[in-house]
Parts: sequence; C-alpha cells; structure tokens
Amino acid sequence: MQKSIFHITKMDCPSEEQMIRMKLGAIEGIHALEFDISNRRMTAYHHGSADEILQALAPLNFDSRLESTELNTDPLADNAQDHKERTLLWQVLAIDLFFFVFESVSGWLAGSMGLLADSLDMLADSLVYSMALLAVGTTAARKKLTARAAGYLQLVLAILGFSEVVRRFFGWEGMPDVSLMIGVSLLALAGNALCLYLLQKNKSREAHMQASMIFTSNDVIVNLGVIAAGILTLLTHSAYPDLIIGLIVFGLVARGAIKILQLAKQ
Repeated sequence: MQKSIFHITKMDCPSEEQMIRMKLGAIEGIHALEFDISNRRMTAYHHGSADEILQALAPLNFDSRLESTELNTDPLADNAQDHKERTLLWQVLAIDLFFFVFESVSGWLAGSMGLLADSLDMLADSLVYSMALLAVGTTAARKKLTARAAGYLQLVLAILGFSEVVRRFFGWEGMPDVSLMIGVSLLALAGNALCLYLLQKNKSREAHMQASMIFTSNDVIVNLGVIAAGILTLLTHSAYPDLIIGLIVFGLVARGAIKILQLAKQ
C-alpha cells in the first residue's frame, strides 16, 4: 500500500473536504483519507498510482499537487483510535442536533431570525457530520445520493429563511424577545465550547477531526454574532440587527448547500 501526500491550496473548510471525499469515492484503490485543513494537506493510503488520485482532483479546481509518495509500512490505523474518534464525532453530532431543535423552537417563540438562522447553521453542521459517518464503506453512488439529499434539504431551509427575512423587512413584526434570544445563544455558545473542548482534548491529526474543530470554531463566531445582534436590538429598539444577522447566516448555509449539490452532479 502506498502513502501519498497532496497539497490542496484551495481546501480551507469542511465542505471542501467532503467534496474531495465524495469525488475520490469512486476510486476503489483508496483505503483511507486523512485531511489537515489548516495546512491544506491530504494524505491518501492507496493501491496503484497516485496520478489517478491527482487526475480525479483536477475537476474540483482546488489547485492540487502531489508532494510525496512512499510505501506505507503501517497501512491500518489503530482500531481503538478509530472507535474513539467515531464516538467523539457522534457526541458532537448529538450536541449539534440538540441545539438545532432547541434553537429553532426558541427562535420561533422569541420571534428572532438570528436564532432561527443559527439553528439552521447547526443543522448544516449535523448534515455534514452525518454524511461523513453514513458514507463510510458505501459506494460512490450512495455517497452522492446522500450528499444530494442533504444539499437540497439545506438549500430549501435556507430559501425559506431568506423569504421569512424579506417578509419581516417589509412587513410589520413585533420586536424579538431579546432576553430569550441572548439567553439561548449563550447556551448554544456553551454547547459549541464543549464540542471544541472535546475535539481539542482528542488531539487527533486526522482530517475529519480537524475539520470538525474548524467547523465548530465557525459556529462559535455565529453564536457571538447572534448575541451581538441581540444587544444591538436592545440598544437601538430595532429588529434590523436581528434580521441582518439572520440574512448573513442563511447566506452562509445556502452557499454550503450549493457547493455540495454542484459536486453531487458530477
């Protein structure tokens, strides 16, 4: 078995990692993939030539190149470590799903688009994690089908969110419940902080674990944005800060959905 390291210049988020995983899913000789997003590197354990992998990456236009290839003397990752990382990913997924439900219900009760958008961002994270877990060991066709379903669901929810923001911009709506908005966002921030703690404690250099850490770090930024919007709403007595943060987050979710759907069509 060969161990080949690729430098992928334009790989900087978990969505792009997932695109690469699905793109390479059709290559039967690949045993395992490891990603180091912070350093833009992918390690492939495979049989056959590394050129086949490089050619498969070319249509993604991520500026990929082969750094090194060598005979792998340790072809299999430790099973206990694999189980540990899978368990950790399930824990992070469970936390994300819980806060998706919690924030979506709280968002409707508080009349806050920021909370609703944040809940959708949590769902988007959950979909990416689920895709990675469900696609393990399946065919390339199954991976693309899973990605397509997740992408369409994510896009539909983003469009519904956009339409609601527009309706509230031009229609009359009461002020969001700022206390509930900020309180729930603080709890979501604590949940994401817990996820970050668990991921950092694991100290894994595996790709999907590093990707999860980056994704969760982005969630913390979104949480802080919703809290800031709540404070601005309180100070200005205007619903516009809440609507603006909702619009921004819905845009981020829609962008991720479009990327996934584009790959699933290839």
